[in-house]
Amino acid sequence: MNVKTKPKKRRVVRRIVWTLIVLLVLGGVGWTVYNSLKAEYTVTYDTYTATTGSISNALSFSGNLNLVDSETYTAASTGTVRTIYVSAGDEVKEDDKLLRLNNGDTVTAGFDGRVNKLNVREGDEVTVGEELVQIADFRHMKVSFRVDEYDIGDVTVGQACTATVTALEKQFETAIDAIDYISSSSGNVAYYTATASLDVDDAYVLPGMQVTVSITQEEAQDVVILKVDALSFDETNQAFVWVKDDSGALEKRTVTTGVSNGNYIEITEGLSDGDEVYVEAKATETASKGLLGGLFGGAQFNQPQGGPGGMPGGGSMPDFANGERPSFSDRGGDRPSFGGGN
Repeated sequence: MNVKTKPKKRRVVRRIVWTLIVLLVLGGVGWTVYNSLKAEYTVTYDTYTATTGSISNALSFSGNLNLVDSETYTAASTGTVRTIYVSAGDEVKEDDKLLRLNNGDTVTAGFDGRVNKLNVREGDEVTVGEELVQIADFRHMKVSFRVDEYDIGDVTVGQACTATVTALEKQFETAIDAIDYISSSSGNVAYYTATASLDVDDAYVLPGMQVTVSITQEEAQDVVILKVDALSFDETNQAFVWVKDDSGALEKRTVTTGVSNGNYIEITEGLSDGDEVYVEAKATETASKGLLGGLFGGAQFNQPQGGPGGMPGGGSMPDFANGERPSFSDRGGDRPSFGGGN
């Protein structure tokens, strides 16, 4: 009985040994492939430079230009146009003669302006109420814009504002003249109409053109500013950045922030002009991504570098603009006028 059992036990042991050998070999191959593919994933960093500049945020509204003074003069009686004193496009002063009928009726300008339309010629027969000439004041206009119920508490009569004519990118400094507090509605939101006067010095600024009205709320001059994308936030919403220490390793540094326009932000403590800040960019993946994804469930592998608690760039970004549409004080676009940095 014992003689027959020993060969069977040996076969079982050999099978177990070979199974273990195969598993070890496969495991070694798998580990080698894993590390080889993993090495093809590299992490790069975007660099941002703190710079000195000026920054502001503002409420921004859309509106359009309207004429303040415009009048079309009509015939008070039937007659013939005897004399015309002006041509279309002429600038006229208040009380200047415009035209005269054969019955002695004379049409004069009621305000300073420009002859916008001249509808008759000398010798034309006209009837009562017929339109003769139109005068408009293109130098003194107003911009009307709507303010919703969420922002109306921050808008007041006399408040300074900047009106930018969209098509011409031309700016005018002015102030709010009036606010109509009887609302109109659009959907579930109430709107109020505000107006501001414009003294126009450009013949191409015309009524009906679209205008952006900006009201500055906060402003900081000659301060350290940084691109908002360079900031990270911890679980307590404390802002921090990643910088290099003396050895070249990344370290976390807490910063204090000030005025923000949603694109750039003032750094009141923690950074100086010229300091470089690092943020992890997306991992660069090679053509083996598909194979690696198949083997490891599509997980992304990064070569860990940087400080504790994860890679630079982690955390969430709060809403600096609070639903508003801020802009730089120079209104020159997203980029402030200072050199260097990102």
